[in-house]
Amino acid sequence: MADNNNVLESTTGKRIALPVRVEPKVFFANERTFLSWLNFTVVLGGLAMGLLNFGDRIGRMSAVLFTVIAMGVMMYALYTFHWRATKIRNREAAPYDDRVGPTVLCIFLLAAILVNFYLRIGE
Repeated sequence: MADNNNVLESTTGKRIALPVRVEPKVFFANERTFLSWLNFTVVLGGLAMGLLNFGDRIGRMSAVLFTVIAMGVMMYALYTFHWRATKIRNREAAPYDDRVGPTVLCIFLLAAILVNFYLRIGE
């Protein structure tokens, strides 16, 4: 006679919680990404400072645009860094890739450059 207590039954609808293993390199990857974004904002801020110091009236207006974009990217990078760090610390399985940030950054930079060209041609 077979013992039915040893038979595994299917549990539909129940989720099994497995611990997520986070390797130490994930923490450093998050920091590297943050520093990379900050490096870009420093370059963009340097461009804005050059336009501000050595440009004419239109150059100064463009410098303001690039400065605002650089500060926005800094805030976004800080928010993303803290969001990822919290998810990693809590060992949550989340999509850590960033599909929105680089796209929005490119759109803002393109818009700032187009405004600069428009102001130059309209002069």
